[in-house]
Amino acid sequence: MKYFPIFVDAEHIHCLLVGAGEVAARKCELLLKTPAKITIVSPWVSETVKRLAAESAQITLIERKFEDPDIDDKQMIFVATDDEVVNKHIHDISHAKHMLVNVVDNTPLCKFITPSIVDRSPIIIAMSSGGVAPVLLRYIRQKLESVIPTNIRLLGNFSEKFRSKVKGALSSVTDRRYFWEEVLDGDIGESILQGNEKLAEQKFDKALIAYKNGDKPVGQVYLVGAGPGDPDLLTFRALRLMQKADVVVYDRLVSPEILELVRRDAEKIYVGKAKSNHTIPQEDINELLAKEALAGNRVVRLKGGDPFVFGRGGEEIETLIKHGVDFQVVPGITAATGAASYAGIPLTHRDHAQSVTFTTGHLRDNTINLNWPALVQQNHTLVFYMGLTGLPIICQKLIEHGMSKQMPIALVQAATRENQEVVTGTLENIVDNPNTVLLKPPTLIIVGTVVSLHASLNWFSRGNVNQ
Repeated sequence: MKYFPIFVDAEHIHCLLVGAGEVAARKCELLLKTPAKITIVSPWVSETVKRLAAESAQITLIERKFEDPDIDDKQMIFVATDDEVVNKHIHDISHAKHMLVNVVDNTPLCKFITPSIVDRSPIIIAMSSGGVAPVLLRYIRQKLESVIPTNIRLLGNFSEKFRSKVKGALSSVTDRRYFWEEVLDGDIGESILQGNEKLAEQKFDKALIAYKNGDKPVGQVYLVGAGPGDPDLLTFRALRLMQKADVVVYDRLVSPEILELVRRDAEKIYVGKAKSNHTIPQEDINELLAKEALAGNRVVRLKGGDPFVFGRGGEEIETLIKHGVDFQVVPGITAATGAASYAGIPLTHRDHAQSVTFTTGHLRDNTINLNWPALVQQNHTLVFYMGLTGLPIICQKLIEHGMSKQMPIALVQAATRENQEVVTGTLENIVDNPNTVLLKPPTLIIVGTVVSLHASLNWFSRGNVNQ
């Protein structure tokens, strides 16, 4: 380890920044995140540095060439000029006085290097490759940025606030560590991340008492939208909760690729529903969620699409409320937007549709009970969920109530996934299209003139069969 990682208290540091171009401006912006005093010396000053100096009392701007006494009484020096002779000179005189000096983009002349930083103050993550692999370092930082919650700083503040209280209640270092792990990784931590500190404090006090008495607290249920199938479309929050779950209750619309992202040792319970084949009735699913949470588990109810769009999330929440179980809802990309985007069919378009309706095409008693006259409108897009079996009835009813037989229609199977298929046609001929017979659920139906844009806007063209 050539470079020793260290965090320096900037409260009483006076930094010298030689140079005032855009490179120097970036260093200045970084320094301004600390309480350090900053002196900038340069005969030419960029507009960005001028603005920073005008806005911050931390900065003293001296518009002239560098002079050797400028390094006096400084504890840290950054050099960002395009004059190699000046850069080397400042390095040499600083080194002679055992001062910390950094010559930007010239590692051999650096007595320290600035790391790549993920800033969630008071939580700060600093990374370095020693200057040998900056692109790889940026790649790693991007990965970290995607998995570290934006509000993790709130967890840091909360931990500081209650550290003494936990230390007073739990004498063992091991007990304190285990307790904090449960707090930060559980529903209290989630409440903090959502900015609900008051609720988190109430739960915290109860949890501390329960832990001290050896009692297991009640768990929580997270209704998580898994989106239409492509795991890259999961939200950061959905992924985070999936990886901390004790129990995962999932349905048939959750793709295997998404299920692979669930915590390895979590118990997985399948409650999928298919036409005329309900593995577990909805009422039993509702009770199952409450039962697992009351046993102290963190439960993720993983739903294809969005929990509140034909996902029966409302029914499940009503049962949780009845049992006094806390819950959260994590939205997901619903099938309609996923299918439309991946099929190149905008649901609204100034030349085609100014409104859109999501409705169910679920067949019950060999019919579909919908307000058909209200669905047949000009400049409008219709999206039918669960309508593949009822496709002949949907086409028939729309035509009966005044929609043109030539109205474009698209069937999108397995939207956003590798086996996505799109079949297009008209209300008059889509049922008889031989490719329609080959489609299987889940398949979404889109009706409207926007479907005519599919041929030109389609970008995810693995399998597309037109009329």
